[in-house]
This record gives sequence, C-alpha cells and structure tokens, in this order.
Amino acid sequence: MTLKSRLNRLELTIGSWVTLGHSSIAEIMAAAGFDWLVLDMEHSVLELSDVQSIIQVLDGKECPAIVRLTSNHSDQIKRVMDAGATGIMVPMIKSAADAKAAVEGVYYPPRGQRGVGLARAQGYGASFQAYRQWLDDNAVIVVMIEHVDAVQAIDQILAVPGIDAYIIGPYDLSGSMGRPGDLDHPEVQAAIAQVLEAGRRAGKPGGIHVIEPDLQALQQRIQAGFNFLGYGLDIRILDAICRSHLQTIRATLKNS
Repeated sequence: MTLKSRLNRLELTIGSWVTLGHSSIAEIMAAAGFDWLVLDMEHSVLELSDVQSIIQVLDGKECPAIVRLTSNHSDQIKRVMDAGATGIMVPMIKSAADAKAAVEGVYYPPRGQRGVGLARAQGYGASFQAYRQWLDDNAVIVVMIEHVDAVQAIDQILAVPGIDAYIIGPYDLSGSMGRPGDLDHPEVQAAIAQVLEAGRRAGKPGGIHVIEPDLQALQQRIQAGFNFLGYGLDIRILDAICRSHLQTIRATLKNS
C-alpha cells in the first residue's frame, strides 16, 4: 500500500528526519522500519545531489522520501520531484493560495504547472508517461502549519485539492504569536488544538514533530489525535543513544 493511500485512509504513520548527507544513515533508518523519511533541505546542509543519492537508497528499501523544501518555490519543487522524491513538505504555508501553488508545482498541466523535464524520476526519459500516472497514485504533498496566519486560514488551506497531510511547526508557530519557544503557553496550545480540529473536519491526516526521541511524548501526541508523526531526527537519535549508553556504562563501571 502506498503512503498516499495510507494517508487517505487516515492510518497512523511514523517517520523521521534526515539531516546528515551520508546515505548509509538514511538506509539504516529505513531498514529500522520508519514509514517515511523527511530529507531536510531547510535546516541542514543537504544539497540536491545529496538528496538524490539518499532517495536512490530509500527506493531500494521501499521507504518513501519526502523532501522538506527551503521555500514554496516551483523551481525547487520541480527539481526534487525530478530527482525521484515521493513528495514534498512545504514550509510556511499561510493561505489557500500558498497551498495551491505547492500542488501546481508537483503536477503537470492541466492539473498543475510543473515544467516537463527528463531526469531520474522519469526513468531518464524512458518512462515519462508511466511517471505521470505514478504522480497521481503516489505523490504526497504535506503543508507545514507554522504561522498564526495559517491557523486563521486552516480550513481553506486543507480544502485545497491535492493536499495530502499537514504537520505543525510548533516553534515557528509560537514565534509568530510573539511567544518563541513557549510551546506550553495556553494561546499556543489553543492554536495547535484549532489546527488539529480543522484536520479532523477536513479528513486530513496531521501531525507534529516529536523532536527528542521520547516515547512518552510520542504516545501523548497519538492519544491527542495526531496520525502523521515525525519521531526524532538522525542527529538527535544518535546523540541520545550515545549519551544514554555511555552514562549507563560509566555508572556500571563506577559501581563495580
């Protein structure tokens, strides 16, 4: 079953973030069983060449690759999709017009406005028509809700045809409300709840990024109703495991 169909069925999916450019890291994470992986071009040093190499590895593991863009720009959307991405995660969507632009960047005319090129996604020119069908059946477009303007326009954003899921960016959202990093403030929590409720009304899967690899925090998000969840990221998982194991080792040696 494709990720797109699972999202349409509102199934719970759990993915993670890739920020390091070595494809072996993404391969290990895919083999561990994440439902999808986000290749983060916005807050990492990943270049497009890194992204394509990682996508090639993830294809071998049948793990959908979603590229988090630096902006809602049609040129970048076109290039990452041509590289073979399953879909895109678009930052700072604030209106229905923004959401519509993202959809148009992924799909060819008449559905969208994406320019036609022959690259990896199209079998290097050998399977363009098959790729057109693949887009309809598989392409995933995730909008990032991370500004108070988006909260105010959430129903219109989620009503745009072609939007498959949303994910809340709590830090930027709190900043746009004049409370950067104060994620537990009642106004910030109320905004998150408003988005979650709008997602339920629209029948759209939605989530939030549980940045620290904390199983209790993940369970709380699931119980709250989120079903498109990012769990950790490569650097935080690596750091947390190393620190935890070394603390245990040192405590054991000290007491032995």
